[in-house]
Amino acid sequence: MTVLVAPAPRLRSRDGNRASPIAVAHVRLMILTLLFAAAICVIVARLALLAVMAEPAQATSVNAMLVPLRGDLVDRNGAPLARTIDAWSIGVRPGKVIGDKAQLAQMLAATLPGHSAADYAKMLNSDAKFTYLKRRAVPELVAAVHALGEPGIEFAREPQRLYPQATLAAHALGFVNFDGQGISGAELILNKQLTDPARRGQPVALSIDLRAQAALESELGAAMTSFQARGAAGVILDVATGEVMAMTSLPTFNPNNVKGANPEHFRNNVTQSVYELGSTFKPLTMAFAIESGVAPSMSKRYDATQPLQVGAFRIRDDHAQKRWLNIPETLIHSSNIATARIADELGKDRMAAMFQRLGFHDRMPIELNGAAKPLWPQYWARTTVMTTAYGHGIAVTPLHLASAYAAMVNGGVWRPATLQKVEPGKAPAGQRVISEATSARMRQLLRLIVTHGTGSKADAPGYRVGGKTGTAEVPGRGGYQRNKNVSTFAAAFPMDAPRYVVLVMLDSPIGNEQSAGQSTAGWTAAPVVNRVVMRTGAMLGVVPDERRDVDVSDLTPLLWEPDAKAKPATAALGAGVDE
Repeated sequence: MTVLVAPAPRLRSRDGNRASPIAVAHVRLMILTLLFAAAICVIVARLALLAVMAEPAQATSVNAMLVPLRGDLVDRNGAPLARTIDAWSIGVRPGKVIGDKAQLAQMLAATLPGHSAADYAKMLNSDAKFTYLKRRAVPELVAAVHALGEPGIEFAREPQRLYPQATLAAHALGFVNFDGQGISGAELILNKQLTDPARRGQPVALSIDLRAQAALESELGAAMTSFQARGAAGVILDVATGEVMAMTSLPTFNPNNVKGANPEHFRNNVTQSVYELGSTFKPLTMAFAIESGVAPSMSKRYDATQPLQVGAFRIRDDHAQKRWLNIPETLIHSSNIATARIADELGKDRMAAMFQRLGFHDRMPIELNGAAKPLWPQYWARTTVMTTAYGHGIAVTPLHLASAYAAMVNGGVWRPATLQKVEPGKAPAGQRVISEATSARMRQLLRLIVTHGTGSKADAPGYRVGGKTGTAEVPGRGGYQRNKNVSTFAAAFPMDAPRYVVLVMLDSPIGNEQSAGQSTAGWTAAPVVNRVVMRTGAMLGVVPDERRDVDVSDLTPLLWEPDAKAKPATAALGAGVDE
């Protein structure tokens, strides 16, 4: 800019003499300063006008400035599960491309895989003002495209959601779309909390323990592969608060790359799939019987000498003892016949009411979308009452069952499961479903099932595991499929002072050498519980102690030992008669 300065007038002092050269210089400097200031004001005004009238480089980058930074998801110990990082987007303004578009299309096809040269040529020759070439681009790719030297190609930073643990806890976390909005899982349900400007991007702590999650996922995945199961589910639940310490559904997906995932793998088998969970229901039925007074004594016996015929329906035992069984023996030997007789005494009203108190008639309340509604019997016939007692004719999610077991062992209080960390002393009051005395009795019985019954392979030294196997045939067209089953083990530990429920389910496992050719829960699911407890117990604060255990001294005398010289003379006793 050329600045013309008029000749300064001859300055004279007050006495009429000519001014000194220094004074003249000061005046000229002041004039130059004012002229430069005016020029700068013109430039600033011009830039402001361009800023107001010019089109934004890209809509998403502007929107990203208006949307608060999405808060991180962390596990209960602060380990990152989902976080927002800066990424790059690459776009082009076709009208501003100055190079040969055909040649540029070839270069883009070689640099940005995913589109052909013809696709890029179509983008470059379109009437669009702006077109994305690549979003969520890594810095190396940005550098390669930048090296092409085309001014019409633009680059901008945009937030990207990163899941540093890859597939770990994928179903619990869910994922977000390109605009950073939650689509499923905790990302969806907690979307408002994660984007709340008042929180300023503060992390949200989930109940998940990353270490326990890794152990559960590892052991369940190995079992699913070994037994060639169609699917699997697992959960670790805090019995006092309802906090989900770990949740695994298999097959899984990587939330960092949902486009490459099988849509069927998005289903969370823990909360979105319902199953007939078989004999894992028997302890619940027994708790109902004890609570209602139907089973006032552990020595009360039931006829299991032969299959039970109810109309056209015939109830059999898989491990038939062909004798009268008392309460502990009914669970230890997992007798369908004796359990059905107990349910028959309970009747439909009490059975349905107890299941409702456990939430088996409705969706599980948890911070996850798409929770499945159980398959509740439309009509409670006598056979329905009997079969639901051992887990057939009613289908619930694995999380329903885990929460029910938590109530059964924690003193009798049902609480909803939650994925959010519960601060000490802030656990919900819950709803009492059974008395503390009944809960204490069930802890004894569940421990006996592991030490003396079908759950022996779940026992973890020092952790006092108690639980129940459940092997149910898979429903299919025309009836149940005898060659496919759902194998479940529902457990709690330590049974003298329960802290956690561990539930493992395998859908349609195939027996192998490891399971002696068996596909039942005692051979497939129970060993997984054993390994999970061994790996997670100490990290969850349960110190193994082989000197402690549940006191079952009042129950063991009731157990008939096959090696005994003579078995109790119970054959003459009628059903419901106390010995």
